[in-house]
Amino acid sequence: MNMKTTMIALAALAMSGTAVEAAVSVSNVVCTQQYPWNGKVDIDYEVFADDPAADVWVYATGFDKDANVSMGVRAISGDGANAPVKPGKHRMTWDVTNDYPGFNTTKFTVKMTALTGGAPYMVVDLSGGVDALSYPVSYLSSVPAGGWTDEYKTTKLVLRLIPPGTFMMGSPSDELGRDSNETLHQVTLTKPFYIGVFEITQKQWQLVLGSNPSYWQGDLRPVERVSYTMIRGGINGIAYPVHDQVDANSFIGRLRSKINMLFDLPTEAQWEYACRAGTSSALNNGKNISQTGSCDEADEVAVCRGTVAIVGTKMCNAWGLYDMHGNISEWCRDVYASSLGTSSVVDPVGRMNSTATDRVVKSGCARQHGAYDDYNGHAAGIRSARRMSCGQDGYWFSDWSGYSDGGLRVVCLPAE
Repeated sequence: MNMKTTMIALAALAMSGTAVEAAVSVSNVVCTQQYPWNGKVDIDYEVFADDPAADVWVYATGFDKDANVSMGVRAISGDGANAPVKPGKHRMTWDVTNDYPGFNTTKFTVKMTALTGGAPYMVVDLSGGVDALSYPVSYLSSVPAGGWTDEYKTTKLVLRLIPPGTFMMGSPSDELGRDSNETLHQVTLTKPFYIGVFEITQKQWQLVLGSNPSYWQGDLRPVERVSYTMIRGGINGIAYPVHDQVDANSFIGRLRSKINMLFDLPTEAQWEYACRAGTSSALNNGKNISQTGSCDEADEVAVCRGTVAIVGTKMCNAWGLYDMHGNISEWCRDVYASSLGTSSVVDPVGRMNSTATDRVVKSGCARQHGAYDDYNGHAAGIRSARRMSCGQDGYWFSDWSGYSDGGLRVVCLPAE
């Protein structure tokens, strides 16, 4: 296995919801496999910042040039693994074979991304319920020692800071199971944003709105049977992208009023960027699917067979986000367009049509019904690039049992 040096850089600051430009970069990145080979790779890198005392968060993404796939970097230790670093030279160690047993390549690189500013996790305390005057917000520098316990899936809402960057949205022509509406094109997102680590659960929805419309009941399960208009509202909320206003009595409206921050659904580009977490493969575990009639490659990261499950039961992606594949379908903010084109775009807002009523749905679900989707229970239906549409008053797929799977995760946007 030949470890090669890498590329790098990215900068932005997001703290308490405010985006500020910051001169931060990472360079001189070198990968060295430990000898004798034990499955671990040392990643040396150097952080530069205008402020020598700055706290800088670094994120790594691997790329196997032999297989032409990106790889999530999860099993890391050392500098920058779960805490910020100061400007200067650092080393982290990646246990590659823990993440990818049997991994072997002759051409390999690592890309590093840097952020400075607030801690990477935002936590919203929803325990006050519907009658609370406000929902307190706090920040965490790392995942709690006991992991994300049930409180972070019920009475608390946890979001992860996502760095700005450029990625290829859509799917290549040879990706198995692709649809013609997944045109491959470059997208640049210039602002950081927070996104839910988990899908919004039934308990969280109930604490905000006082009701639970779900078919598959359970506090720790994601809320479903939720329409776009229930989330953003049927008056102001359906005007996007003309403006970002929402109805006061909608789920997002309640969050905004009690937190005084710009919560919303993710745009389609934000959703796919966060899902991929640096990967370019069909799934965010670095794998492509081998046949449309199988969930085998997706089983470690996706609930794609059977009923809706408790959130966070599968492996997270490289940015610590769970259930980006399967479990439930997730609404995006955008008006649906049958083609996204092939031109490079910056901070896309979706189709500019205020009268259209179909919105984008991503992720796929655990129980896609054959009458509605040729990829019933198959990994092809939950790929990162997979995009669907649904009328904004609908709930997405429904079958004879009354089940439907439209749900959501939220983002918190930097202040303008």
